[in-house]
Amino acid sequence: MLHFKGMRFPIDVILVCVRWYVAYPLSYRHLEEMMAERGVSVDHSSINRWAIRFLPLVEKMARKHKRPVGASWRMDETYIKVKGVWKYLYRAVDKQGKTVDFLLTAKRDMAAAKRFFDKAMQTNGDPEKVAMDKSGANKAAIDAINAGRDVPIVVRQVKYLNNIVEQDHRAIKRVTRPMLNFKSFRSARCVLAGIELMHMIRKGQFTTDGADMTSFADQFYALAGQVRPV
Repeated sequence: MLHFKGMRFPIDVILVCVRWYVAYPLSYRHLEEMMAERGVSVDHSSINRWAIRFLPLVEKMARKHKRPVGASWRMDETYIKVKGVWKYLYRAVDKQGKTVDFLLTAKRDMAAAKRFFDKAMQTNGDPEKVAMDKSGANKAAIDAINAGRDVPIVVRQVKYLNNIVEQDHRAIKRVTRPMLNFKSFRSARCVLAGIELMHMIRKGQFTTDGADMTSFADQFYALAGQVRPV
């Protein structure tokens, strides 16, 4: 349950701002103007603080309602600029295109890839197969994991198999492009959690109270433990 005690603005204003920010290609200043047209005077810096505070919490709550993914994964990393420096967003989808997990890292090496796999396997179970590109660091990470397993994970380094996850990156980049770079690693990690959450909602990867919600907005509010304002 999210706690809004002490917030100057109503819950519905806060949630609609952060939802729009991660659902559509908008900047904080775009949202400031949009809210002003609706009679709500809110500074773009306030929306920034709301996004950093609440988005990772909503994403964490949503994981309890996430449907299981397949055992055949496609894994790849894409670039995200933070303070003018490229960082790395590790992502994986199953062969149906459902998001498995994601992790923003400062470096692109074996340790970062292993952290990603450890996180993904902790919340989604162990895969039977993983398709990836020719990255030696990613292969080394899987080899390190397989060293302690009785049944090894099959690794397939075939380029065309990764087309699914490479195409899936576009949905994330479409939203991050108008943000004009993140100002800190923490803010990038928090906002990306919200972007990935909205992307998974669009894919129909969540259930709420045993029933599917028909609207993307309804699902977001339900996963946040709130009722969508009328």
